Amino acid sequence: MHVDITTAIGFLGGAFYLASHYQKDMVSLRILALASNVLSLIFGLLHSHFDMIKMVELPENILNAILLPVNAKRLSEILRLTKQIEQATVESPISEWLLPHMHLKKHHAGDVLFRKGDKAHEIVYVAAGRLKLQEVNHSIEAGELIGEIGLFSGEKVRTMTVVCETDCELYKMTDEMMYHLYYQNPKLGFFFMRLIVERLLRDVQRHRSESAT
Repeated sequence: MHVDITTAIGFLGGAFYLASHYQKDMVSLRILALASNVLSLIFGLLHSHFDMIKMVELPENILNAILLPVNAKRLSEILRLTKQIEQATVESPISEWLLPHMHLKKHHAGDVLFRKGDKAHEIVYVAAGRLKLQEVNHSIEAGELIGEIGLFSGEKVRTMTVVCETDCELYKMTDEMMYHLYYQNPKLGFFFMRLIVERLLRDVQRHRSESAT
């Protein structure tokens, strides 16, 4: 069977489209989807002999024209997040890479953020103000992240009661949003693993210091 270049491009575009549905990595998925959009549009142009009227008469051409910039934008966002996560350390300013995916909420002094035993469903970044861990009488200053231990624990419950010592500006991210970002880039999990280990080591050091005194 003779297959001309136009038909080959059409088949290849369809193959990339099908392959994108079998990808677990979001980068690969978006690249294949983007390639499928481009090849499908090229096929449409060649098949219609560059007649734009015939092009817009076919719904699949309109669909690919819409999906092309969408997939390009999503791929750019994922690659940018990947680069930010790769460069992130425990000391990295979260405001530079995680904050754009969080939602701001203001609290007044005395507000109880959550109580020990409450269900954990979000992490919190302190942009301004100060929080207090009541059980250990320890303050959380601006620039710190809190709530990740309860979120990743097996029971998913809060391990301490947290109260706003001052008026606070807090950025919050739900566990659903975190899982979405993790699905886009599993390396996010390694960042939180480092963060949790660092937090636990600091807790151990604090307990040792209190025992020594």
